[in-house]
Amino acid sequence: MMKKIESHRLCGGDLQVWQHVSTVTTTDMTFAVYLPPKALAGEACPVLYWLSGLTCTEQNFIQKSGFAEFASHYNVIVVAPDTSPRGDDVANADRYDLGQGAGFYVNATQAPWSAHYQMYDYIVEELPALIEANFPANDQRSIFGHSMGGHGALMIALRNPERYASASAFSPIVAPSQVPWGQQAFSAYLGDDKDTWQLYDTVNLVNQSQGKRQLPILIDQGLADEFLVEQLQPELLEQAAAQANYPMTLRRQAGYDHSYYFIASFIGEHITHHAKALGVA
Repeated sequence: MMKKIESHRLCGGDLQVWQHVSTVTTTDMTFAVYLPPKALAGEACPVLYWLSGLTCTEQNFIQKSGFAEFASHYNVIVVAPDTSPRGDDVANADRYDLGQGAGFYVNATQAPWSAHYQMYDYIVEELPALIEANFPANDQRSIFGHSMGGHGALMIALRNPERYASASAFSPIVAPSQVPWGQQAFSAYLGDDKDTWQLYDTVNLVNQSQGKRQLPILIDQGLADEFLVEQLQPELLEQAAAQANYPMTLRRQAGYDHSYYFIASFIGEHITHHAKALGVA
């Protein structure tokens, strides 16, 4: 059962927000979908998935990023889900970086989180199936995100290179096993089994990528980002990619912080990156 809760004409397309009952989280889930002009005309279009960061819902991206001009130009459907299950019966924590709004795109194995926090399966399996069944989408997909969502996008693309044409990220958490945000979330959601942690760690996945299909990856990192040194550490991914001969572009942007001002400054270049990989640019 799907329920449309918003619809707005935008850049020649239609921005919609939907709610549905998820079978993997067993909760209501909300996502935004932008249908560009060709999709509105019934033509099947590729889909670009956006994963947001800590505390965010779908609203941050659709209101602040300025994505629609570029999605409309390339006729790419853009889908932006919420960052976790939500509700009175969903486990939560008294902090911004754990619990609701902070799902980290993993399948939780530990109580109480495991009851609903199955975001990896939701993003990889359930949501694409829903989009492709209910909207004029073809089977071509790419994925990008910011911060926690940058972690999610890179990790999911590296684990499923046959499912995605490209990946990109703004200010991603590239080594969650090695930084406080990730260590806290992984300890809560996944327990003490560090081998399980590695399944969701981008640096480890690059280290293990030999023999797998390599995707075009673009990363932008602001040098005025307040989380750069403690939480993000892009040099760890840069080193892993060099050792694994994995081609990726990491751009350090002087003066930019962790905010949506940064995202809005380079969102067009990221969507162009994906449009090329999806064959529509």
